[in-house]
Amino acid sequence: MYSLLRPLLFSIDPETAHHLTLDGLQAAHRLGLLPLFAKRPADDARTVMGLTFPNPVGLAAGLDKNGAYIDALAALGFGFIEIGTITPRPQPGNPKPRMFRLPEAQAIINRMGFNNLGVDALIENVKHAKYRGVLGINIGKNADTPIDKAADDYLIGLRKVYAHASYVAVNISSPNTKNLRQLQGGDELDALLAQLKSEQEKLADLHGKYVPLALKIAPDLDQEQIRQIAATLMRHRIDGVIATNTTLSREGVEHLPQHSETGGLSGAPVREKSTTVIRQLAAELQGALPIIGVGGIVCGADAAEKIRAGAALVQVYSGLIYRGPELVGECAEAIRQASR
Repeated sequence: MYSLLRPLLFSIDPETAHHLTLDGLQAAHRLGLLPLFAKRPADDARTVMGLTFPNPVGLAAGLDKNGAYIDALAALGFGFIEIGTITPRPQPGNPKPRMFRLPEAQAIINRMGFNNLGVDALIENVKHAKYRGVLGINIGKNADTPIDKAADDYLIGLRKVYAHASYVAVNISSPNTKNLRQLQGGDELDALLAQLKSEQEKLADLHGKYVPLALKIAPDLDQEQIRQIAATLMRHRIDGVIATNTTLSREGVEHLPQHSETGGLSGAPVREKSTTVIRQLAAELQGALPIIGVGGIVCGADAAEKIRAGAALVQVYSGLIYRGPELVGECAEAIRQASR
């Protein structure tokens, strides 16, 4: 079904198509039509970060920034849903146009800039959702918050979403918020994780439940940076790591018309970079905490490759735009077969 709709969606502006697709998905869900688009994957439960995932294929953050489409997306068979990135205050993001397709490479460039309605709006949407599966909430900082005050925004986000999340993802790796990736550096990361871990412990006592923290990192890291991040994650007993976000590299798409647009590149061209980071992280972590693999998954074999590299779970986003909902089941089955 999606293959019939895709030419129409690809004939209009990518951001407009994004919203039309989500609204159409919502309508189809209400009418009970989503089984026409996606077959629910077989059960393949995994316990990761102390949570039980019915299958290891999740939705990456960015598709549903405000948590407005949780129930419809869950009906596509995901083992877990991650919403956001959300910031303490609403913000419009970067000027449009800010999303570009590179169909020849099954890729997307975006410079959205954490456009969202603010954390309070997201919480209201979560409260109204019927979904009771694993829900990750991805938090970030407002664009006008100075980088030396970034921890304040992350702490606000953590406090507000804690009671509503199965896990909280900390996004310090988007290339579209000025200086954000600076937080991946040694001293900055050490200070941020120390504050977040301390706050997590207080919130666990306050709410009577432990909500895991996962750090989302960039693919544009060298081996020494990965080694340092792994050591910092272990030192602060962070519960998981999401590898990876979009890349600033244009390797493999230099010949395409829109390759020079600023922003993060996602889709097939980032697959190898992401998998390399996962493999190096796994070697450094030695099972101390789990890795959620994301980046360039456009078929089942790509998902299985991430698991073989050391990921416990995977997430998809850009691949959905090119393949549609069938990608979820295909990835789940490929991982199930590879895990036998």
